[in-house]
Amino acid sequence: MRLHRLGITAFGPFGATEEIDFDALCAAGIFLLHGPTGAGKTSVLDAVCYGLYGAVPGARQSPGTSLRSDHAPADLLTEIRLELTVGGRRLEITRSPAQTRPKKKGDGYTTEKAQSRLREYVPDEGWRALSRSNQEIGEEITQLIGMSRDQFCQVVLLPQGDFARFLRADAEARGKLLGRLFDTRRFAAVEEHLAELRRAAGTQVRAGDERILAVAQRIAQAAGPAASECPLPGIQPGEPGLADAVLEWAATARSSARERLDIAASVLSAAESRQTAARLALDTARELAGLQQRYEETRRRATAVEAGRAEHDQAQERLKRARKADLVAPALELREEADRAHRRADAARDRSRAGLPGDLADAGAEQLTALERRLREELGGLDAARRAERRGAEIDSERTALERQARADDELIRDAESWLAGWETTRNGLHTRIEASQEAATRAELLAGRLDPARRRLDAARRRDALAARVSDAEERLGAARERALATGEAWLGLRERRLRDIAAELARELADGEACAVCGSPDHPRPARAGDGHVDQAAEDTAEAAHRRAEQARTEAEHALAAVRERHAAARAEAAETGDGQAADTAGGRDRAAEPTVGALTDLVDTLTREHTEAYRTATGTHAAREALAAAEREQEQRAGARQQAERRAAARTSRREGLDAEQAALEEVLAQARGAAGSVTEHAALLQHRVALLVEAAATLREEESAAARLKEADDRLADAAFRAGFDTPQDAAGTMLPDSRQRELQHRIDAWQAEAAAVADRLAETEARAAAGRPPAAPDAAQPVFDTAERLLRAAAGAHAAARERCTELGRLSRRAADEVRALGPVREEYERIARLAGLTAGTSADNERKMRLESYVLAARLEQVAAAATARLRRMSSGRYTLVHSDARTGGRRAGLGLHVIDAWTGRERDTATLSGGETFFASLALALGLADVVTDEAGGVRLDTLFIDEGFGSLDDQTLDEVLDVLDSLRERDRSVGIVSHVADLRRRIPAQLEVVKERHGSAVRHRAADGVSG
Repeated sequence: MRLHRLGITAFGPFGATEEIDFDALCAAGIFLLHGPTGAGKTSVLDAVCYGLYGAVPGARQSPGTSLRSDHAPADLLTEIRLELTVGGRRLEITRSPAQTRPKKKGDGYTTEKAQSRLREYVPDEGWRALSRSNQEIGEEITQLIGMSRDQFCQVVLLPQGDFARFLRADAEARGKLLGRLFDTRRFAAVEEHLAELRRAAGTQVRAGDERILAVAQRIAQAAGPAASECPLPGIQPGEPGLADAVLEWAATARSSARERLDIAASVLSAAESRQTAARLALDTARELAGLQQRYEETRRRATAVEAGRAEHDQAQERLKRARKADLVAPALELREEADRAHRRADAARDRSRAGLPGDLADAGAEQLTALERRLREELGGLDAARRAERRGAEIDSERTALERQARADDELIRDAESWLAGWETTRNGLHTRIEASQEAATRAELLAGRLDPARRRLDAARRRDALAARVSDAEERLGAARERALATGEAWLGLRERRLRDIAAELARELADGEACAVCGSPDHPRPARAGDGHVDQAAEDTAEAAHRRAEQARTEAEHALAAVRERHAAARAEAAETGDGQAADTAGGRDRAAEPTVGALTDLVDTLTREHTEAYRTATGTHAAREALAAAEREQEQRAGARQQAERRAAARTSRREGLDAEQAALEEVLAQARGAAGSVTEHAALLQHRVALLVEAAATLREEESAAARLKEADDRLADAAFRAGFDTPQDAAGTMLPDSRQRELQHRIDAWQAEAAAVADRLAETEARAAAGRPPAAPDAAQPVFDTAERLLRAAAGAHAAARERCTELGRLSRRAADEVRALGPVREEYERIARLAGLTAGTSADNERKMRLESYVLAARLEQVAAAATARLRRMSSGRYTLVHSDARTGGRRAGLGLHVIDAWTGRERDTATLSGGETFFASLALALGLADVVTDEAGGVRLDTLFIDEGFGSLDDQTLDEVLDVLDSLRERDRSVGIVSHVADLRRRIPAQLEVVKERHGSAVRHRAADGVSG
């Protein structure tokens, strides 16, 4: 994969469009990416990653983090355009994140969705569009590169801090990183799958054992007393031999149950014989006692029949006379009904005559009817007068309603005139209120435009004052660091000079008799040099050199810290000193610190602007309410004026209506005066006539009803006398005294029928010979035979129950034993499968005895990858360290952690192996760099051999001395042998002299920019 061009628009710190030509930078093999802190060096790498994968590396892709530049204008959309060659294809990827932009029509903003475009350059055709789908482009690029985003960021964008931590990390941390890079999740998934299979198989085995034990418990319950003779063994699920023990125990329980069944069968046979004999004796005694009791009962019933014979004859005679009297009953009932009707009619006639005048007390029905007709004719003549009287009442109601309407309209007119009199004043006041609200809205907008810059200046002033103190502290720390670096340097040089002065004595200590001198080659050593006082050895010199290097590192870090703080302080000063138009306030000879605004002054300014803005905004918010109030007042004015005009028209109409009502009322009074007569009103006169008509109608009707009832009574008396004579009674009174109600007749008939039936039954039973013969025998004794039978019956039931229980127990034990055998047979293959899976799971999890190193499967694979990485890194590490260091992989388990992921370094100067955490800062850097390059080679091979022609190394060179830096650059320069280009991201000033091809990121007030410098000059 080779990068050609990168276009960055409104991304991160870049407020405009920046173009980076990687072809020009990579032509030299190594190029430098440098710039001040916060300028955007890392953002260039983020743009490369975003162009390829649509996301930035690591934690910078956190929720809520915007990729859009705060310096970019609102109408300039964020966009990354990357041109590269991968897999032999030249592609161009253009990506834009989701962002907001101004609406093309109207005010406000709208959200622009994330977009991606992929094009391919085809010779002789030019650029050809391939896809606009984010998902399709992501899958295509990932397949071509062969690496995920995490692998790409770890292999192509080499983060030195991560590999330094990798060197010092424990096995768990190394395992996480390597697992992410080499994607060993499938091996971890195999471990988890086998563990899950083992848990599932173990669960099945335990469930099978529990089912077997459950069957055994049911066998114990079914065995009953036999279970106490052979108790269930105390075996838990999962223990070996459980199945055999349960089957053996079940066989013993079945044998004991069969013996008990045989005993119960013998007891049942003897009980049945005794119960048969006792039942025969009891039945014989009960039969004799029954015959004797039947004969005695028959004799008692015959005596009772003879005693009731006379009563039976009397009942027959009385029932016969009552049935004759029933023939007279209809005539008797008819006469009683006629008598009751005559008495009711006579009473009604007397009540109706009491209401008539005295001269009509003896009048006949015809006379009363004629008088009624005359009164009805007079009543009919009053209908017109009643209508006239009702109309008069209606006219009075109408006059009252007119007066009420007149009063309401008068009040409405007075209220409307009073309100309309002040209308002009009200309208002018509302117009004034609207104008004041509009002016306040304009002022609020102006104050808001001044308030935000004032707040930013206040925040900047506070940061300026805080950073001023930090600048002083950083200057003091830098001075102390410089003094320590100078002192340690002088001490180291002094020790080195003293050691060189006494180097002969140090060499003389290694001389041995007969062995050649390493300097002159002579085997004779007549006068070897001796060390003087204060001799300095190699260890003391190395210690002093290490102290000097640490001091230099501290000095460099202090310089970087001071530069960063000064830069932040300068930015805060500039922002705090900005005027209202966004420009900084400068003096003729530079910025005047005395003219810088204080925090107090800016605080007073912000408070004043805030207070004025709040008041203006509060007033401006009343614009809508004032407009609504004016519209409501105008509507009310129209309504009140219209209501007053309608009320005046209604008043004129009411005057005409009153005149018409007065004329109509005068005409009606003439008609009513004639119709009322002596009564107070026509209605009262009509009610009196209606009452008289009703009295006459009622009196005539009751008179006619009394005459009719008297005729019906005489006819009923004649019919009753005739019916009594035909029925054989002398008078109707005799027939009435003999009559009986139906219930009494049915009772007499039932008594007669019961006596006759009892007499017939007694005659039949007296003719039975068996009962008469049994009465001659001695009395029977069934009570004595009953206890004997009850005892035999109870013993039989107990024996039958015991036999049935024993038979059922044997059947249930047989069924449960077969079920237990089935469960054992079914569990056999499951147990074998569990043992096989458990062996595999233990082996992959590192817990099996067969796994000598106790190494998990994923760790085993990662260990092989780490061994490859260590071998690839050693080739470069030896060159960087002048042959001193070698990285080796270790399978040993450390501190109880996972085995196989150990990483040690062999020091050729001492010949010993030590942990990578003991390397110094510079040694750690070039060791981690070698490790990163080796890991890049291995991951590239793992990804299918995809060529990675462009790499980036992020920081870390400041910890190297000049010699080591040359060796590291030689190693990086050697990457050109594989046609690779390396971009170094660093602050180290010496690298700007050593590396001619450079990409500088310049930090400016309105956003960062990039500047190219090729090997032969500078370009913008």
